[in-house]
Amino acid sequence: MKVFLGGTVNGSTWRNRVKEELAIEYFDPVVDVWNDAAYERELSERRNSEFVLFVLTPKMMGYYAVAEVADDSFQRPDKTLYCYLPEDGKDFFTKDQIEQFDYLGEVVTANGGKWLKDLDEVIHFLNQ
Repeated sequence: MKVFLGGTVNGSTWRNRVKEELAIEYFDPVVDVWNDAAYERELSERRNSEFVLFVLTPKMMGYYAVAEVADDSFQRPDKTLYCYLPEDGKDFFTKDQIEQFDYLGEVVTANGGKWLKDLDEVIHFLNQ
């Protein structure tokens, strides 16, 4: 079994903890040099992994991952795992942002995906 580790990059270290504690294979799409080959590999791994995990944190700079979560939860709900972290280092989501991410979790769940509330829950779910 393999999980694709999608979501916030931009200096966030959430992947380090998950990778250290996972008992299954994973694909980390973060690379030093982003090019066409890296993009094609990311698409392939995302398509072929049993689970696609999206962890969103306050370090996110854009909204592409939000669109990916919503789309995957609709297109591939049985593979989609969603988690947001209210804080990441010294960065915090606002109350309004948290409400929006909670709503996104409700959408993911309604579509058939899984909303996991923190990294402990993510790791426990994947290691079952």
